Amino acid sequence: MKMMTKRERVEAALNGKEVDRVPHSIWLHFPHKDQDPRSLAEHQVGFMKKYDHDFIKLMPFGLYGVQDYGAKVKIFGTKTEPPIIDQYGIKDIKEWERVGVFNGTYGTLGKQVQLSQHVSRLLQKEKDDIPFVQTIFSPLTTAEKLAGPRLYEDLKQYPNIIHQALQNITETTINFIKENINAGVSGFFFATKCSTLDLMTKEEYTEFGTKYDLQLFESYKSETFFNIIHIHGENTMFEELAAYPGNCISWHDRWVAPDMGEARKITDKCLLGGLNERDTLVNGTPEDIDTHVMEAIEMAGRKSLMIGPGCVAKPETPEINYFAARVAVEKYGRYKSKT
Repeated sequence: MKMMTKRERVEAALNGKEVDRVPHSIWLHFPHKDQDPRSLAEHQVGFMKKYDHDFIKLMPFGLYGVQDYGAKVKIFGTKTEPPIIDQYGIKDIKEWERVGVFNGTYGTLGKQVQLSQHVSRLLQKEKDDIPFVQTIFSPLTTAEKLAGPRLYEDLKQYPNIIHQALQNITETTINFIKENINAGVSGFFFATKCSTLDLMTKEEYTEFGTKYDLQLFESYKSETFFNIIHIHGENTMFEELAAYPGNCISWHDRWVAPDMGEARKITDKCLLGGLNERDTLVNGTPEDIDTHVMEAIEMAGRKSLMIGPGCVAKPETPEINYFAARVAVEKYGRYKSKT
């Protein structure tokens, strides 16, 4: 089988076709770079090239969607300490009514559009055609980052107010999505941390989550080819989220049900995972990484599979383990002719 470009390899995996090698990528936050979109773009492209990843998941800092809404963010600027909430933007029910609609290049959002623009320009210089996806959050996840745990009590007591705020967050996110499409992204990494039974019932998530999630997908599903559904947390509503109109699913498959083999029975979408980011990837040996990649491919099969972490890798991850993952996909993920 002839060698594929990175885009060809990713597209084949997304469409359930034969690949010359199972695609892979690893991502983590770079808090010493993520306040400057040009520096972050250069760092992420360099990181991809160093470990020969097949795609880039852009890594804007996780609170980029709430800073403009009034959340105060504490920024450390070190390699290991990502920004954290210093003060929530919602401290009273009436403050939800001030959550409006921003254009896609407003404030901190605009810096993340610049990130996409810079990465697009840098990748145009590469000989290979390299996909990259922008990270977006479900409207409910953004609301939780903005308000903290009080969100879940507010949506029960004041559902109409929360619905209006969620609709405005949705429209802001769609504006952001459109600007990223104009910047040249291949798709989106849609992340939700609220679709877990530890936080909500399925009925509550249908009302306050799914209703707005699907508006996001409708805004880009026909405009982009690489759209990942990231299901964060434990006790998740995996089957419900797997039915969303993305074409790739990411979750903590090494320590949260279902595992790769079980997920393959639930959905025919491309599965992204195989590496335990909170344990094996950071604390294991290259031999452990090798085993994880082998097991993932054995459970899921070579088609409709990409190897990556269940969520962001830890900054303490030893460099040798990044190389070990790349060697392992070459070892176990290569196409082997039956003749």
